[in-house]
Amino acid sequence: MTRPDRARPPDRTRPPGGAGGADGEESVRLGLRVNLAQFALLAVVNFFVGGMVGLERTVTPLVGSEQYHLGEIAIAAFVVVFGFTKAITNAVGGALTARHTRKAILIAGWVTGLPVPFMLAYGPGWAWVIAANLLLGVNQGLTWSMTVNMKIDLIGPGRRGVALGINETAGYLGVAVTALVTGYLATWSGLRPAPELLGAGYAAAGLALSVLAVRDTAAWARTEARWHHLQAGPRPPFREIALRVSWADRTLAAVSQAGLVNNLNDGLVWVVLPVLLVAHGVPVTGVGYVKALYPFMWAAGMIATGHLADRIGRKPPIVAGMLIQAAGLAVITAGISHALAAGLAGAFLLGIGTSLVYPTLLAAASDAAHPSWRASALGVYRFWRDAGYAIGALIGGITAALASLGAAVLVAAVLTAVSGLLAWAFMRETHPPADGSPASG
Repeated sequence: MTRPDRARPPDRTRPPGGAGGADGEESVRLGLRVNLAQFALLAVVNFFVGGMVGLERTVTPLVGSEQYHLGEIAIAAFVVVFGFTKAITNAVGGALTARHTRKAILIAGWVTGLPVPFMLAYGPGWAWVIAANLLLGVNQGLTWSMTVNMKIDLIGPGRRGVALGINETAGYLGVAVTALVTGYLATWSGLRPAPELLGAGYAAAGLALSVLAVRDTAAWARTEARWHHLQAGPRPPFREIALRVSWADRTLAAVSQAGLVNNLNDGLVWVVLPVLLVAHGVPVTGVGYVKALYPFMWAAGMIATGHLADRIGRKPPIVAGMLIQAAGLAVITAGISHALAAGLAGAFLLGIGTSLVYPTLLAAASDAAHPSWRASALGVYRFWRDAGYAIGALIGGITAALASLGAAVLVAAVLTAVSGLLAWAFMRETHPPADGSPASG
């Protein structure tokens, strides 16, 4: 006979009360193994999402500098538009989940992205690049937000770091592969149109999979909400959620500022680094290697770092990752006389640091929000995080114009180190929950 204090815990991958969940949810179970097919499908979709933004990593800054002969601030405009549009769309997309299904929002994101490759490839002026990035920001804000939320819905709280590591790995592997391929295409056939047209296949494939194969996951979120360790109460209004994430909750605010600075240095490097490397004699193929190595290391590390965050907690990887990123940026600045070697070494460190930070910040924000309003909270966090692209591009362009390209990278290094120290000072550990909320398999 089993002792009462050693009794097996109930199966909390199902709704309370057995299999008779409401709204046809009797078959809904949380966890990676039981939802593997749908989880893998969403990872493939997010590879295509990442590929869309990877189109611009190597080639677009060079289009601005070499074809249109623009200065650093004018070139930065496309990332500023992309960053602010994506940031706003993240917040709007999270709020829309209260009214529309996740699948419908995902499909809308892909429809918005369909014209982007053709505008980048054939647009007759830089204004077309700016307009394409307006649409690309909406595409990324809706599609990436929904793949994040849908994976979180499926997995449950116990292995959230792993889930987000897989999601971000898929997306940034798409960025890395595309940055490398577009560098080769640009070398063989010119900066336009062949590199950009790769995105037409990504958009078509992502839309087809989202329409035909992806299932909506709101039922999984409702299942988790029934036994979540935080008391739900009434769903807070969006304004209150935004205030919590941005300022009132110290942990969520610390996570938001770290996310902003993480993408600040990414946006700055996006704009500045290709021009800096070419100015120091690095060919376009070499720029492609550097621009691919950074997201490749980022992608390759995130499955392991997501698992690490589930084992040791969220705070240590976040702080360490920000400091490693700062070191990578400092290496680029210090070694610029050997530009390709410095670029590769810096990209390696940037990728390792970002792989520690990126999925862990998402997991920490998810831990601190109730499932009933988690999608909105993540939308606000992602607003601040992706506003960093625009802020970084502005800082990079202005600093490069007033001082130098190398000085712009150094400014990013200092800001990143300070952000890591702020996260260490103000963030509380969010995982595991204090009451030992159940893990999912």
